[in-house]
Amino acid sequence: MKKALDGIKIIDFTHVQSGPSCTQLLAWMGADVIKVERVDEGDATRKQLRDIPDVDSLYFTMLNHNKRAITLNTKSPEGKEILDSLIATSDVLVENFAPGALDRMGMTWEHIHSVNPRMILASVKGFGAGRYEECKSYENVAQCAGGAASTTGFDDGVPVVTSAQIGDSGSGLHLALGIVSALFQRVTSGRGQKVSVAMQDAVLNLCRVKLRDQQRLERTGVLEEYPQYTHKPFGVAVPRAGNASGGGQPGAVLKCKGWETDQNAYIYFILQAAVWPAVCKVIGEESWADDEAMNTPQARLPQLQSIFQRIEQWTTEHSKYDVVEILKHYNVPCGPVLSMKEIAEDYDLQASGSIVEVNHPVRGKYKTVGMPIKMSDSPVDITSSPLRGEHTAAVLHDLGYSEPEINLLREKHVI
Repeated sequence: MKKALDGIKIIDFTHVQSGPSCTQLLAWMGADVIKVERVDEGDATRKQLRDIPDVDSLYFTMLNHNKRAITLNTKSPEGKEILDSLIATSDVLVENFAPGALDRMGMTWEHIHSVNPRMILASVKGFGAGRYEECKSYENVAQCAGGAASTTGFDDGVPVVTSAQIGDSGSGLHLALGIVSALFQRVTSGRGQKVSVAMQDAVLNLCRVKLRDQQRLERTGVLEEYPQYTHKPFGVAVPRAGNASGGGQPGAVLKCKGWETDQNAYIYFILQAAVWPAVCKVIGEESWADDEAMNTPQARLPQLQSIFQRIEQWTTEHSKYDVVEILKHYNVPCGPVLSMKEIAEDYDLQASGSIVEVNHPVRGKYKTVGMPIKMSDSPVDITSSPLRGEHTAAVLHDLGYSEPEINLLREKHVI
């Protein structure tokens, strides 16, 4: 069965995480992604956070599946000629270099467009136009500049970044959508175009509910669903809300049986209005269901902390898994706090392909995340990340280079 992006050829000029996460998604969708790396070193993440000496790190392998890899000295005349040949025969060039780096290589948009008017140039940068435009960015920088850190954590503590890579992989997801959209538009326009994503913008897009809350706060002076409500005054900016839900439904992380020794023996519990009678029944407080002081969401707001404390008395009597089993019969929204060990060993995630085992030619078998987007007519078979320069000769053969020419390029350290 063919895949969604069969026939699409992508030059992958990306490194670290934001760009590679984008091109990996496109490779999973069937695109022929050719990762271009420096002759001497390659992608820096091949060596970062290694768990096995002299073997590509998990950081690299888990962001570069299903790709081909070549090495190329783009500063040499021969390297530039090869790159031009790649551009002429490809559909997309993806890069996440520092601002201006591609231009300094001589690969300006004007040059790329002249070589291949159908080429799509896709870029990830830290910031869009403005005073931060020339600044480099990393994951946590983007989280801070995009509004996530200031609204994460507890109100009596410092801003906190999340371990979910919303700055890097979040930008990669946004860029992948932009690329696919540009490919679709090219069907009718016949032209390529530039597609760009700023990491700050990607984080902001994922923090839109906090921008919503900022405007609500300015209009009303309070945010009723936040834990601070009735207990302390609000300031001028959206505060950190701990584990409160951002969707208007009161929620909290509650202890479960074994919490004293297991730091992940917790559950996230949402007190949705429709299930209030069921919650009262489950925790043995049936009288609360009809109590006028508690039987409406508005009446419960000032008492949420004490209500969740009572619910927690019940949850601590059960394991987090048993709590889910009990509550699902009452349609109470909840979910266990799963450790990464539990996730890595989760049978359902493995059965669905969300966790897969891959065999690397050097490191052997390891687990990685699978394709999060499931498409009925575009199955994904996740293959190992490429070794540095593994497909250089094959790609050059595709471009019409002979074996003697390839050997000469190798001797001159062009490849």
